[in-house]
Amino acid sequence: MKLLLVEDNLELALWLSKALHAERFSVDCVHDGADAIWHLDQSQYDLLLLDLRLPTMDGRSVLRRMRRRRNDMPVLVLTANAALDIKVDCLDLGADDYVVKPFEMPELVARIRALIRRNSRSGQSLVQCADLQFDLNTHEFHAAGQPLELTPREQRVLEALILRQGQTVTKAQLMLSVFELGADAGENAIETYVHRLRRKLSASRVRILTLRGLGYLLRDAGTGSLT
Repeated sequence: MKLLLVEDNLELALWLSKALHAERFSVDCVHDGADAIWHLDQSQYDLLLLDLRLPTMDGRSVLRRMRRRRNDMPVLVLTANAALDIKVDCLDLGADDYVVKPFEMPELVARIRALIRRNSRSGQSLVQCADLQFDLNTHEFHAAGQPLELTPREQRVLEALILRQGQTVTKAQLMLSVFELGADAGENAIETYVHRLRRKLSASRVRILTLRGLGYLLRDAGTGSLT
């Protein structure tokens, strides 16, 4: 799962990025509001971690602009400001949660997972398509009852598909989920990862379907045929 961290304290941003990586999240980090808006326009994330006191554009302005653009990504405000009126204002603007610094890392990770879980189709810790299961807490996949061994980028592709199961996911969307901004990779790389995933999922009942000119769809092979 891919997070965008917006934090102007460089030391805290570095520590938090490393801690989240250790929890198996992919993290892009920026240090001001304008960069946050640019990244939100250019890439695709599962959650935004947003500080409020930022140069160029403050966190509430970032949040306000996101929601005006109909971006419903979960937002967790992470700030030293514990004032009730600021918290209420952020929640009214569309924030999903509000954590005051200093915080305990296990609690922050639990809140991140809860928001992503709430935003998933099932709302549960375990997301399932046919006999493919994805645990939002451990980030582990099981197919036909067996652990699925995946490379990090195969993992990101399959996460993007299972969290959006029943929806067509374009190659461009997968590119934004899998690669860092500026990475030298083409859409043919996505085709390679999908090919590898199909091979690894061959013993299961789940299929990754190609909808020509549209993208990919993850579905139960028993629900009908598509080519």
